[in-house]
Amino acid sequence: MKHVLPRFTRPIKSESDPIMDVSYWNKAMAAYDAKNHRTALIETINYINPNVLKGLSTDNEIQIIQGQGSAEIRISITKEIFSIKAPFVKITEKTNKVALLRRVAEINFNPLTLAQIHLRGNVLWFEYETTIELCQPHKVYDLLREISVYADNYDDEFIEKYNAEFYKESRITALSEEEKEIVWQQISDILEDYNNYSQLFKEKRWDDFQWDIIVISLLKIVNIPCVHGTLRTKLEEYVGYLFNGQIDFNHRIDKGTNFMQTLQAKSKEELMQDIYHAEALISLKWRSSNEFLQDYAKNMENYVNSYIQKDNNLMLCYYLQYSFLKMIYNYNLEEHHQNSIYDVLENVSGKELHEARPILLNTYNAFLNGTAGTANGKKEAKSFFTRLFS
Repeated sequence: MKHVLPRFTRPIKSESDPIMDVSYWNKAMAAYDAKNHRTALIETINYINPNVLKGLSTDNEIQIIQGQGSAEIRISITKEIFSIKAPFVKITEKTNKVALLRRVAEINFNPLTLAQIHLRGNVLWFEYETTIELCQPHKVYDLLREISVYADNYDDEFIEKYNAEFYKESRITALSEEEKEIVWQQISDILEDYNNYSQLFKEKRWDDFQWDIIVISLLKIVNIPCVHGTLRTKLEEYVGYLFNGQIDFNHRIDKGTNFMQTLQAKSKEELMQDIYHAEALISLKWRSSNEFLQDYAKNMENYVNSYIQKDNNLMLCYYLQYSFLKMIYNYNLEEHHQNSIYDVLENVSGKELHEARPILLNTYNAFLNGTAGTANGKKEAKSFFTRLFS
């Protein structure tokens, strides 16, 4: 039997998934260095989520209210002050208030670095305020990401451990019936492929490749933008575990195998209850740029060259597949970079190793050279301000 690569279908787009445009970042940095601080702040917000300021006048005071999971991010921009307030959980009569507030005090020391959690009435808020002149783009980005990440993390902890309540339900939109069928078919194909390839690797005694097929399967599912809730939390937990080099490799495979069996045992109804469109201010992934992705590709170079020298197409193809999927998992990619990965994974889907190898390598080399996603495969020239401030 000839070995072909697992199937891949690009996921449907989420209605409110923030997609980045690096050009806004370049404008923000240039404006800040030119001491146009308000413009820098506005362009930073456009970079974080281009939809937030659509339809709003930016000439006067700006007030933004945007959902982020169960939190509500409230941004105020005046002539002198930039402030963020984000209510995320409520204290009730059932809440273990002393233990909860002790935990809040710990979090305010660590891991929070900019924002602080305050109790206002019976609601816990993330809060931060500063002058416009101090709104350096990196600082604003890190601040909004910090609040969004920790509001998303700590609301569940506070509810589970201390009997707090969500400040409000997440702003979600159900998938259309057509979207539901597309997503369900995609997940079904991923789980079916996992089962088939896992069995193949057992028969051939390629035990190490159990790790590869588990990681590829989990990354394909977690990279679907409309996967949320407990399902996404669990997927992220196991992705982190599988990539943790401090844990014994075989233990990671065993734990990943058990989780895959749990996923396979879930009904359609169980899986689909955590699949919907959710409002978000900022992507919880790390920001990206052409240079970041080049560095990512350079860190892969020794492995890629090693597999090429050994003419090991199996290792090379699986390594490049999961590395591209991990790139999407780690970074909030610009659309042309994201599509470059989707295109190559679709192109090698179902292909034999010798056919897939040059296709995967072409895309890898494009990221390495900084030309991925460009129309003619050539690196785009930077403007004067981009070169100066990037």
